Amino acid sequence: MSEQIYDLAVIGGGINGAGIARDAAGRGAHVILLERGDLARGTSSASTKLIHGGLRYLEHYEFALVRESLIERERLWTIAPHIIWPLRFILPHQKGIRPAWLVRLGLFLYDHIGGRKLLPATRTVNLKNAPAGKPLRPEFVKAFEYSDCWVDDARLVVLNAMDAGEHGADIRTLSEVTHLERRDGLWHIEISGQAPVRARAVANAAGPAVLDLLARTTGHDRKTGETIRLVRGSHIVVRKMFDTPQAYFCQNSDGRIFFAIPYEDDFTLIGTTDADHKGSLDDIHATPEEIDYICQSAGAYFRQPITAADVIYSFAGVRPLVDDGSGKPETASRGYHFELDVGEGDIAPILSVFGGKITTYRHLAESAVDKLAVHLPVLKGQSWTLREPLPGGNFPINGAADLAATLERDFGFLPPSLVHRWVRSYGTRTRTMLSNATLLSDLGTDFGHDLYAAEVDYLIDHEWAQSADDILWRRSKLGLRFSNAATQKLEKYVKVRLQRRHI
Repeated sequence: MSEQIYDLAVIGGGINGAGIARDAAGRGAHVILLERGDLARGTSSASTKLIHGGLRYLEHYEFALVRESLIERERLWTIAPHIIWPLRFILPHQKGIRPAWLVRLGLFLYDHIGGRKLLPATRTVNLKNAPAGKPLRPEFVKAFEYSDCWVDDARLVVLNAMDAGEHGADIRTLSEVTHLERRDGLWHIEISGQAPVRARAVANAAGPAVLDLLARTTGHDRKTGETIRLVRGSHIVVRKMFDTPQAYFCQNSDGRIFFAIPYEDDFTLIGTTDADHKGSLDDIHATPEEIDYICQSAGAYFRQPITAADVIYSFAGVRPLVDDGSGKPETASRGYHFELDVGEGDIAPILSVFGGKITTYRHLAESAVDKLAVHLPVLKGQSWTLREPLPGGNFPINGAADLAATLERDFGFLPPSLVHRWVRSYGTRTRTMLSNATLLSDLGTDFGHDLYAAEVDYLIDHEWAQSADDILWRRSKLGLRFSNAATQKLEKYVKVRLQRRHI
């Protein structure tokens, strides 16, 4: 048993776990985060990539959740302007579903209940005279344009973990927790293939596996409490369907919605679905039926028809929603709840997180740490995460172009396309990768598509990347462009690099 005792063990390296670790570490706690795979390996890298209030949640009267999300929307944009940026959405009016005045009323509410200050307001659009109407079928003549934000979801997780690490947290990926036991006023945590660790408190942020982790816990008597509903959301990626900068928000005749979003410059991301997930959490993928459903949904709105043959890539994630008894999976609440259990003597608490969404992760983490602080005196002060930018985000919210121009001036050998991608991924931390480079060749091996060894080394050394998949699908989205041969070349390099680090 390790002699070291942590104040807080966070189990789960998704957005909620990384957010809790960041908040607690910044308040002075000695934190360890344990993730059985890679950071953002599951649900947190399989979202629709949006920081949004959730316009459709207004239909389900979830006004408090929408308000909380809208307030967080601009806050998150402020602390992470490199990976979060504004996006305008075109909502075509579909006759027969609901009257235009009702849609406009909902958008008026959406504009005003969350304290919007920076994002532009909703406006009405005549699609016959607007470029945004060209990709749509001719029967759509009226639309509404409103604001939300785009986010690189997996990078948001990684940056929270990085900031936690820079505040002293011990971040461990590939660390599966096999058993927890409350004993002698502490949590004794067993980790597959590693020495056990001890902690004064536990935050169970295992997402879809939140109840599975509790089932592996001794000393925690859980007879009643929250249950979860596992809802699978699937997405597809196709070649770029439109040149307009806006995304599209559409509603099907069955009441479900989907987004079509500009993605990684050359692609369009379309989704999502809502289906109860009954299978393994290690085998989550978009089913052929879901892919066909998304293609048919898009075909009802866009001039360009798409079929399963046009799908370049598909992905799915399981959302661990609070089971509120909703009949349809799409109507289940996206809110969150905590379950706190404390041992005798008001010590060794375990806080389990149920539900949540990316947009509310920071506030969720703040609330979770506040609850733990009552039982863990080492946690000092109030949350600080509202004020401090995430790594690389210390520049003005509209300053990405200026940052890119400065980097292009200082490093004239860099291709503009590379600077564009790096600014949107690493922000001001881009200079860390460049180090003393004065020529493009100083960046080392070119693996293709502007991925150089300098970036790969940075991701291994600073962002816990352990494989080509970690780099191509979570630290970046370059997997959309890489061939199998190029991926294998990168995998070989990563393995050699990791071996050298351990010598």
